[in-house]
Amino acid sequence: MIFHVSIEADDPRHIAQVIAELWGGIATPFPPVIEGSWVALAGDTRNSLIEVYPRGTELVEAEGDADSYGVHGSESRRSATHIAIASSLSQEEVLAIAQREGWPAKYRKRGGAFGVIELWIEGSQMIEVLTPPMQKEYRETLTIKGWTDYLASVGVMPEAATA
Repeated sequence: MIFHVSIEADDPRHIAQVIAELWGGIATPFPPVIEGSWVALAGDTRNSLIEVYPRGTELVEAEGDADSYGVHGSESRRSATHIAIASSLSQEEVLAIAQREGWPAKYRKRGGAFGVIELWIEGSQMIEVLTPPMQKEYRETLTIKGWTDYLASVGVMPEAATA
């Protein structure tokens, strides 16, 4: 189970506000790690949240009995980090938000199994947004059995599959 993830953005406040809008939650400042950070809270039963740090923030280990903290690092705008989030909005509503923000977005069917909307926040970081019908597809197909069956269908066998 994932409780929260963190991403980086040029405008953390705005990004947290848009994610909160997709969730029907709220966005607030998130000062524990580095100044300028924001967080989107879903308000769901799992207390899901997404921390949004200023671009270039790097989390580093603190000496002794202290929390990790953020520093500014590279200027890269792309990352392999992405998240998939549920939204109660329709596909049309999600795409309208993307259009309003000027962000690339499109519907994609992953492996022929479940749909997502690729939403590229600030044009550089992907969030996969799943509408209610897409969430149903995801829950029905992305099980351990469903995934291992898919791997077998494309000729890939996991080396260390465990149950």
